[in-house]
Order: sequence, then structure tokens, then C-alpha cells
Amino acid sequence: AEEKLNFFSLKNNEVNLRIGPSIEYPIKLIYKKKYLPVIVVDKSETWRKIKDFENNTGWIHITQLSKKKTAININNNSILYTKATIYSKPIAKLETGRLVLIKKCKIKWCKILSGGFSGWIKKNYLWGRV
Repeated sequence: AEEKLNFFSLKNNEVNLRIGPSIEYPIKLIYKKKYLPVIVVDKSETWRKIKDFENNTGWIHITQLSKKKTAININNNSILYTKATIYSKPIAKLETGRLVLIKKCKIKWCKILSGGFSGWIKKNYLWGRV
């Protein structure tokens, strides 16, 4: 059985990642991507330790997390199709690291929105809440 990972997304355009679970700790990096998917790997009171798709880890405050379903394209050959099959019309090619919003998923495909495009992409090309 596939482990259900605890995915969330960043709620704001600027989110501080800290080296420890309080504002006393220095900022490790600042995320500038709203809805970036992250995995919660640990918790301490109102703080959550997260990991991103590039394996950065650190602590962010719980108010900075959203349940919005998003993902990052991790395949450099990802094609967006009109239907959930490679035999349907290709719409666009997504670059690696592209943030997408998840509309719905089937067993092997997800319907996503990204940069004005809407279509189906293979689920295993996505890192996030799929």
C-alpha cells in the first residue's frame, strides 16, 4: 500500500522557513511561491517541520499552510492532454518545477490548471497532494 503523505501547500506569497519551531530561530530561506506543495514531517505546538520537492527542510508556522491541492511537475517530458489518455490531443508541455493546481485525480491521471492551461497529466509526474 502506498503511504499517504501529509501534503499541504503554502498559503502566502512569502513564507519564512526557519531552522527551528519558533520565531526566535533564524530564517533558513524565504519561499516566494504561493501554493507550493510541502510535506509535513514533524510538529511542535503551532509549528510544522516541512520538506519541499528539492528536499529543503525547516519549520513554518501552521497559519502559513493551506489544504489547497497543488503539485510540482517533476518530469521534464510532461505533456498536458485534453483527456486522461496519451491518445487525446496534447495541449502543452510543462517544464520541470512548474506549479500546478489539482482539480481532480483518477488512478493514473490528474486534471490540473497551470498558466492558463487546463488538462490531464500523468499522476506519477507530479509531486504533491494528488
